[in-house]
Amino acid sequence: MFTIITKEEIAPKFHRFVVQAPEIARKHRPGQFVMVLPTGSGERIPLTIAASDPGAGTITLVVQEVGKTTMGMALMAAGDGFVSVVGPLGTPTHIEKFGTVVCVGGGAGIAPMLPIAGGLRRAGNRVLSILGGRTQELVILRAEMEAVSDEIVYTTDDGSFGRKGLVTHALADLIASHGKPDLVVAIGPAIMMKAVAEMTRPLAIPTLASLNSIMVDGTGMCGACRIAVDGQTKFVCVDGPEFDAHKVDFDLLIKRLRMYLPEEQAAREKFLAEHAAHECRAMAGVSRG
Repeated sequence: MFTIITKEEIAPKFHRFVVQAPEIARKHRPGQFVMVLPTGSGERIPLTIAASDPGAGTITLVVQEVGKTTMGMALMAAGDGFVSVVGPLGTPTHIEKFGTVVCVGGGAGIAPMLPIAGGLRRAGNRVLSILGGRTQELVILRAEMEAVSDEIVYTTDDGSFGRKGLVTHALADLIASHGKPDLVVAIGPAIMMKAVAEMTRPLAIPTLASLNSIMVDGTGMCGACRIAVDGQTKFVCVDGPEFDAHKVDFDLLIKRLRMYLPEEQAAREKFLAEHAAHECRAMAGVSRG
């Protein structure tokens, strides 16, 4: 059992779990993930490690409610435990002193960006971060990212925080004002990473994209995370999750991300119906009492 030490809602539908996992905390490197089995009757899901504390023996996971399993995790509390946490898995981010690195994080992608930005800065890089979300509330982990960034720019789709617009607009302005960076790292929705890659390609700026959102099994067995990189088949979970963004076939990636949408929607609806029925029974019991 992997005990949940603390659990808090950091934004609507976003929850931060600090979990007791000493061996994983000791071995974790930026860019790696774990496979989590929350309950004995659920499914395993991949979650990127947002932070680790080897001294305390804990890892931090940021979970967005998007499907049945993550909605179930949102109902768990400190003191509960996950049945299984396997990891760290995946190839760690290659970190060295590149010079100036721009970290572009969108939505849930900000969580896996946090340890990468921290690792890059500790290696002596100048870290410029661009964080975006649909609204102010969905630009998560702002204080944590500010602590590992030399400069930071925020964008929101609705203009409720930072500048109104997309992260690519901010990236274009940053390049114009600061010059070409030595590396760009992008993590977020596939369409966002594609847009970043299309912007940096003609400028010959090396760009990495983390494709963790497509992973399912996490061990290379299921093949669901199959993508095309420079015309070759790669598996995100074992060959990545980071790849040269200029070589990723993002159109294929986006198509594959949509493969299981009907099944995911059906599972969500079933979970919501069962949860509503459970709450009704619980309220009925309180009324009778």
